[in-house]
Amino acid sequence: MVKRLTMFSFLFVFTFMSVFSFGGTTQANFEPNVDTAILLDGETGKILYERNVDQPLPPASMTKMMSEYLILEAVNNGDIAWDDTVPISEDLAAMSHNEGLSNVMLRVDEEYTVQELYESVAIYSANASTMALAEYIAGSEGAFVELMNERGKELGLGTPLREAGSEYGMENLEEIADEELGDFQFVNTTGLPNSLLDGNHPEGTGANEDNYMSARAAAVLAYHLINDYPEVLDTASIPEKVFREDSDDAINMQNWNWMISGTMYSDIDYEYVDGLKTGFTNAAGYCFTGTAEKDGQRLISVVMKAGSEVERFNETERLMEYGFNNFSSEEIFPAGMELEGYETVEVTKGTEDEVSISTSDAFTTLMHNRDDIDSYHYSVQLDESLLDDDGRLIAPVEENEVIGTMTVEYDGDYANGYLQGESSDTIQIVTNESVDKAGWFTLMMRGIGDFFSGVWTSVADTVRGWF
Repeated sequence: MVKRLTMFSFLFVFTFMSVFSFGGTTQANFEPNVDTAILLDGETGKILYERNVDQPLPPASMTKMMSEYLILEAVNNGDIAWDDTVPISEDLAAMSHNEGLSNVMLRVDEEYTVQELYESVAIYSANASTMALAEYIAGSEGAFVELMNERGKELGLGTPLREAGSEYGMENLEEIADEELGDFQFVNTTGLPNSLLDGNHPEGTGANEDNYMSARAAAVLAYHLINDYPEVLDTASIPEKVFREDSDDAINMQNWNWMISGTMYSDIDYEYVDGLKTGFTNAAGYCFTGTAEKDGQRLISVVMKAGSEVERFNETERLMEYGFNNFSSEEIFPAGMELEGYETVEVTKGTEDEVSISTSDAFTTLMHNRDDIDSYHYSVQLDESLLDDDGRLIAPVEENEVIGTMTVEYDGDYANGYLQGESSDTIQIVTNESVDKAGWFTLMMRGIGDFFSGVWTSVADTVRGWF
């Protein structure tokens, strides 16, 4: 009887723990239904989940994120203005009437502002509008594509495939994977394969080339787009808008991002999503770079090669829910923290012999709810250019002077690191007070004192040796 009660108790406890200890989704058991996905903190670039993120794939219209970046950059730099009128060539007008592509109708004898065309790009993924803005900014689409690749390298998307010296289209996908030839490639402004452009592909690119981005590269691009130009979300979050409402070419632009609240697909929307860019071609499948904000926490996700429009949004919601439900912002080390073993630093030639130091800011990060704060450790590096040969600061020393860094190290179970080129886990170390340089008389007397102290020490050592 006692044995049966003991076994029953054990089973009850085990069942209780199974039901109540595993309410959230963890990195270990969370698995998306797509082969390529990434999730990151929108503020720091910390990666919360990743799967096959370094395989370059055709991103389709997610390519337009780079076009949008350069458009917003041009506006912010004053190179163009929102109310500028953009000329439309006959080729672009003809392309805009291609009903097989996402477009708004453009005409050579009409005037269109930068604002109008940009909205059609950000909301409706209009291809001809993207090309018209590219030509207006750079003089030609080919010159704009060069800017796209240059800025991609500068932003940290990785290495362009075209630096390998060959044309890369869909037929090269296996070669790219096997040889790891690069991370991204822009050959036009829209994300369409060049083969669909009927010979009107940008100069300097091949007729069979395609655009490529790895999920990591797409995440880097989205991270910079949102943080460098947050106004992108003001337009990307518009559920629908009529283009040229009072004209014969009026078209209701439904946002292709069905997760935005207010679109016709209310069963798919996710209240926290406010961007960013969908993509689809036969080669690329269904892709989506999403971003959502909940309780002040912003996440960015990329899903590639989903099997349907609905699947790319469902998988995005699963990623977002995983992030919001399992990670929270935690202060690991406070601002003004004393550093163990470095509470003070010696000072030479100063009115004081030492100065106290501390961290300038708090170290805060998104931490998995099951993680342990003890998984975070730190090391201290002082700026050697400020120290003498004996490791002492050289006076004068200013209050709040940066004299080194604290590097935070993590050894827990949820380590995916940060996006390439993004915020590293370092905090500046500063002095807590100032130390003036001592006057010549003080330094002289201190030198005399040091001399006689050295003499006395030598004599004492000699005498001690006699006994």
